Amino acid sequence: MSSSPHSRPIKRLLVANRGEIAVRILNAARELPDPVETFAIYTADDRSHCDLGRPDNAIEIPSPGTYLDISALVNLARKHEIDSVHPGYGFLSESAEFASRMWSDAGAIVIGPGPENLARTGDKLQAKKLAQECSVPILRAMHHPTASADEARDFAREVGFPVMIKAVDGGGGRGIRLVRDESELDNSIQRAIGESPSRTVFVEKAAVDGFHHIEIQVIGDGIGSVRHLWERDCSVQRRFQKVVECAPSLMRDRELISKVIDSALRMASHIHYRSLGTFEFLVSEKKKEFYFLEVNPRLQVEHTITESISGIDLVQTQLLLAQGRTFKDLGLGSDVNPMAPPPNTFSIQLRLCAEDPSHDFALSIGKIAEYSIPSGHGVRVDSHVSSTSPLVVGSNFDNLLAKIIVTASSWEATVRKARRVLADSKIAGIKTNINLLRGILAHDEFMAGNIDTQWLGGHLDETLQLGNQISRSLQNQAGPTGISQQSMAQGGLPSSNLLFRKGDAWSIHLEPLQAIPSQGSDKTAHHLKLSRVLRNEFPTSLTAEIEYTTPYSKTTVPYRMQIETTSTSASALLQKGEEVVENQVLAFVKQMKMELEIRSPRAGRVVWAHEMEDEEEDVAEGMLLVELETPGAEGQIRGKL
Repeated sequence: MSSSPHSRPIKRLLVANRGEIAVRILNAARELPDPVETFAIYTADDRSHCDLGRPDNAIEIPSPGTYLDISALVNLARKHEIDSVHPGYGFLSESAEFASRMWSDAGAIVIGPGPENLARTGDKLQAKKLAQECSVPILRAMHHPTASADEARDFAREVGFPVMIKAVDGGGGRGIRLVRDESELDNSIQRAIGESPSRTVFVEKAAVDGFHHIEIQVIGDGIGSVRHLWERDCSVQRRFQKVVECAPSLMRDRELISKVIDSALRMASHIHYRSLGTFEFLVSEKKKEFYFLEVNPRLQVEHTITESISGIDLVQTQLLLAQGRTFKDLGLGSDVNPMAPPPNTFSIQLRLCAEDPSHDFALSIGKIAEYSIPSGHGVRVDSHVSSTSPLVVGSNFDNLLAKIIVTASSWEATVRKARRVLADSKIAGIKTNINLLRGILAHDEFMAGNIDTQWLGGHLDETLQLGNQISRSLQNQAGPTGISQQSMAQGGLPSSNLLFRKGDAWSIHLEPLQAIPSQGSDKTAHHLKLSRVLRNEFPTSLTAEIEYTTPYSKTTVPYRMQIETTSTSASALLQKGEEVVENQVLAFVKQMKMELEIRSPRAGRVVWAHEMEDEEEDVAEGMLLVELETPGAEGQIRGKL
């Protein structure tokens, strides 16, 4: 078997993903006209998508890394005689090697464009070459990827600032840096290389100010027929990660949008594109110009709003095309005029994430104790979180909790509906970006459509402040139980919630690792009892009064116990005795897809550094990572970071 067939019947489908998209795919498969046996995979601490998606078979995998292990997934497909795999998005969804090996080694097709299309579009530089072949405008960029900072630096200086540093194999905001002047260049190159799986990047002239991020949803049958399902506007983004998306575009110049759609269709037709694909562009309404950006040869996170305005189930369309259905079978035979957007339909998607915008969007992990997002006419929620089975958010996977999709007959009505949905949403136990979402939707410029890719970054403090004001107003509006809505939304549950209650008590057995002569081998239990729970957002935070008794004293001592934690994953760079200079990078904090820097506030010598036991180890906010010894006027001064 040398190549994947165009189509074949599907009998056994493996969903090689997790979270809300796994639930979405499993549900779509259960609704197919011909029965399909479904398989899902999960790790021991992350199986909510199996609980909600209800696959016929749920298989535990050894670690999060298995989602990226081609050999392991191929072996799993062979063992269970699986004939088709849906990769969703992220993970291996854009890997030509995965699609090729799954077919050659396991006889299973990967739902999507196929190895040939992936090879032409999954790599950003290959996609740019395709655009040039089709006479689609592109921004000037390096012709080949590089791991050399010097080569990237030379090209950036040649084309002039601003420039973009991009990982060839990045995605979702990973491996992308906007550089506006020389002083930012070297550090940006190193960070982009560090976030690239292949550790290669390229440099591209930037088009940022006044440009919208416009995506064209394309469907192809693999034998030459392609059509569009209009466009999405994804301009509300922070550090190149999307926050709010809408469809159709907020741009008023339909002639310009029509040219962008035509460019996407020319590219897709040129390579006989198969299945779903998103062709992305930067578009300036003021300058009347646009540039091709990249192709995402897969299902997109924001496919939901295209479904809302088109009435087409994109996931089922993928599955049915893979089984040999034609455009005519699916009612996709004729294209639509791009000059005319869908009549009387607008849709917004809001990404609800476990993060704290007030603290540089730090990842928030912990147990979700309360989760409620209203449904109703024009409201759709795609999520792997269940209101009946609390979920623990960890640091191994993406922090997306839910996609809230709101659809109405006009833009203004859609925004008003979305505001109401956010006001009525309740999430407790972790921090979320709900205040930011409230602030964005309440902003006058968002309602007017006056946004571009730099808008949120330039209005971040303003939108956060606006969202906080809205939340404080909601806090004064007690719900039917007497608990304020905002208290519920941001984690302020009363002390009577199910996690901890007054009177809970534990016996604790502490066994010394080394013998303690004065205490012998006494293993009598310590005793801890909660006498009052003051604040319960465990494990994010817990404040309580406790009664504590040791085996060495008959006296019970009252204490106040307080826990505060926000976890990320860190990698220390230093060793004991190493000299550092002021502003030197001491460690990188890996938070989701990005690398954040911890810099030294002064020069000194390392006297102690935290040693990670595992690359994926969680560390808490405020945890001691490095201890420096700094020469002072009166000897050595120690400082802790």
